Amino acid sequence: MNTTPSPTIRALLVALAFSAALTCVRGADDTDAEIQALREQIRVLDQRLTQLQQQQQQIKDQQAAAAAKAADAASKADAAAKAEPKVAITDKGFMFTSADGADFLRIGGLVQLDSRLFFNDGGGVMNNTFVLRRARPIVEGAFDKIYSFQFVSELGGTSAPSILDANFGVSLGGAAQLKFGKFKAPIGLEWLQADSWTFFDERSLASALVPNRDLGIQLGGSFKGGAISYAAGVFNGVPDNTTTGNSDFDNDKDVIGRIYLQPFKAEQESFFQGLAFGVGAGVGREKGAAAVTSGYKTDGQQTFFKYKSTVVGDGRVWRVSPQAEFRRGPFGLIGEYVLSTVNARPTAAGKKAQLQNRAWEITTGYVLTGENSSYTGVVPNSPFNWKAGTWGAWEVAARYADLKIDDAAFPLFADPAASADEASSVGLGLNWYLSKTVRTTFDFYRTHFSNEVPVSSTQILRQDEQAFITRFQISF
Repeated sequence: MNTTPSPTIRALLVALAFSAALTCVRGADDTDAEIQALREQIRVLDQRLTQLQQQQQQIKDQQAAAAAKAADAASKADAAAKAEPKVAITDKGFMFTSADGADFLRIGGLVQLDSRLFFNDGGGVMNNTFVLRRARPIVEGAFDKIYSFQFVSELGGTSAPSILDANFGVSLGGAAQLKFGKFKAPIGLEWLQADSWTFFDERSLASALVPNRDLGIQLGGSFKGGAISYAAGVFNGVPDNTTTGNSDFDNDKDVIGRIYLQPFKAEQESFFQGLAFGVGAGVGREKGAAAVTSGYKTDGQQTFFKYKSTVVGDGRVWRVSPQAEFRRGPFGLIGEYVLSTVNARPTAAGKKAQLQNRAWEITTGYVLTGENSSYTGVVPNSPFNWKAGTWGAWEVAARYADLKIDDAAFPLFADPAASADEASSVGLGLNWYLSKTVRTTFDFYRTHFSNEVPVSSTQILRQDEQAFITRFQISF
């Protein structure tokens, strides 16, 4: 607070001092008139001082009232803004969020247009074609920060439109969430990755031996800052590379679980911060013709193995998949092994046998432009902009995968002239991330088949598959 007297007050003090001094000097010689004049001046000055003090107090009161009014208006405006729902359009889709953030609705989508070219395929086994590989409306949201839901339909591909995901979750607080409905079964590492962010257009042969989507109940979550993730549930049960319908084909169920560890995740300076590993597994019983897979496909989506139409499943099925991942800066590496076991009969009355198919893959990628490699995709530091001269992020990738059919499958369960007993695939890829939402990929695959018969009756098995696939994708 400023305690220095104002100029007016200083003048009054000087006048009073001068008056007192004058009175002392002149003493009794002062006339009454002069004394009265001086007293009148002092009275007037005293009134003026009082008026100035009142004016100063009024100004302070007005300033305080104005400040309080402005603060109140700002508080009301802030409260009004917080009380209104928020609407945003970002690279994550269309977002509708409640004022308190407890509820939200996101509308997104995934569209993938592929160009497939096949080389030296013996006269045109597969057409060179454009394919609408995926076209998916995506709706998800949450209520009260406790209840969540997801709905994903598929309008692309070669089959009829279908519901891929339809589920809801209930958060139990901390590191646990219950999930009900239709969603991905928690086994394969590559399979659980989003379709829009895999290293290659198509998943490896190892992913062919895990179930696709299934109906069930799952408990999952993570703790220790994401260093430990887990999922375990009970499902209807489906064969390899298969998505469930809206009901079970038998009375039996599968129990499936997965644990995934990232022990160095919190250690920012550690070389092994991006190391992760775990295992997924499932066991159950499945019966009937629907209990065996409809077939395994190549990267070019040609079926190279399928069981005979008379084969039926009858008994225990189990799968196990040890898996690992390593990310450091622009470098990424994933690998997994899958063993899939099924008990089946060649006919309904035939002798039952246990068949074990095995597959493994290793995939690596490197982001040439320096951005971080990630399980959830690459985010370019400088999105593509023709006018600004920026080109997004570029990544190279390589993969080797192998799938071996149980020798016992031939010839009772599968025709050796129509199905390969092994497929080995080499893939090379170039990924261009134009932005967070737009990606273009260029992949070349060469798949070699091993056959028990010298000349296969299936044309696709008579030579290696050589496919060049280009994908144009938008994901939001």
